[in-house]
Order: sequence, then structure tokens, then C-alpha cells
Amino acid sequence: MAIPNDKKIILFDGVCNLCNNAVNFIIKHDKNDMFRYASLQSDIGIQLAKERNIDATKLDSILLIDPGVAYYHKSSAALHIAKHLSGAYPLIYAGIILPKFFRDWMYDLIAKNRYKWFGKKNSCMIPTPQLKALFIDN
Repeated sequence: MAIPNDKKIILFDGVCNLCNNAVNFIIKHDKNDMFRYASLQSDIGIQLAKERNIDATKLDSILLIDPGVAYYHKSSAALHIAKHLSGAYPLIYAGIILPKFFRDWMYDLIAKNRYKWFGKKNSCMIPTPQLKALFIDN
């Protein structure tokens, strides 16, 4: 699948249960169809990270790519994603006023323990046929 220019791309750890649940949550609350998804372990995920001088094998963070504009990782990515969700979730974006070092410290604490606390799959998530069109790495 071609990389869409008009969608924000979320790269996530495809074997992480927390990350997979977060992607499912985002899909459910993405009423304006803003996002497309790929695992960091996929060829396209590795390519997109590499284009931004990021080693996907060492990344323990979600990565949000806004084509032609910027990319965000760690807490900044999570907050920018929340800003585009339906319901009250955009209010979470107010957390952007907290110092980045503090937000990322909290993010890193969860990221470091995500497999221990939430578990890990043996392989990347396979989207259901209904959701397959949302994934650029299929």
C-alpha cells in the first residue's frame, strides 16, 4: 500500500499488548479518519523511521508522523493523537503544557515495563478484514 500524504501515520510496537490495545482504542475514536497504522517491525515502519534518522529496532515509543509537517514520539505523539480523537479525549492535549522531560519520564516508565505489565505477542497484530485498509504495512 502507498504511504498516504493526507493521513497521519502511527508507528507502534506490533508485538506489545498495550500498544495493540492503544491502536484499537484510537481506531474506535478516530471518527474523522485521520490516522493510518503500521508496526515498527514492518518494512514500511522501518523505512519511515529510517527516513527520520530513527532506528526502529531501538525505538520503545509510539511514533506519529504528520507527512510534510513533523513527527512526534513518546508523550508528544500520544498527546497529538489524543487531540484528534472524538469525545472528551482532545482535552488530554492540555498535558502538552507540562515540561517535556517530565511527560517523557512518565512515558518511559510505562514503555520500559510494558511487556512485564501488559504482556507481549509472538508476532505482530494482524488486523481484521474490516480494519485492514487502515494499515499501510499489509
